[in-house]
Amino acid sequence: MRLYGVVGWKNAGKTGLMERLVEEITGRGFTVSTIKHAHHSFDVDHPGKDSHRHRVAGAREVLLASRNRWALMHELSAEDEPPLSHLLTKLEPVDLVLIEGYKRDGHPKVEAHRGETGNPLIADATVKAIASDTLSKADRPVFHLDDTAAIAEFILAEVGL
Repeated sequence: MRLYGVVGWKNAGKTGLMERLVEEITGRGFTVSTIKHAHHSFDVDHPGKDSHRHRVAGAREVLLASRNRWALMHELSAEDEPPLSHLLTKLEPVDLVLIEGYKRDGHPKVEAHRGETGNPLIADATVKAIASDTLSKADRPVFHLDDTAAIAEFILAEVGL
């Protein structure tokens, strides 16, 4: 499976860039799936809903299905967070998987960077390009954070699509 990541510190513009890249790349006829890493506990379920009640009652997995979509929730309980490689096995085959976060994993990435945050660049060996609203030069390709078409073109070339 072809993978490419979007990383950056908090408020760097990662999610907006991911959203624009998915739209741009699927608009070119490619299939795309995404994985988003969260550093905190999150809930896609709502108290009082049937699926939430099943989960709270102790179900290890709850699959919620309708004619429009299905979602599988898996409770980890005391288990460790699964590695990215394990989560990738849960996805159907697509042309490209875009990954938001997982900055310490070894897949290639573009780093989102906003100057106003004052954060330093991550720019480790896995960061192949930088998308920034302020930088114009670096030791790797730099794109304007809003130049989605150019960033998408770079990623597609990198993964051979």
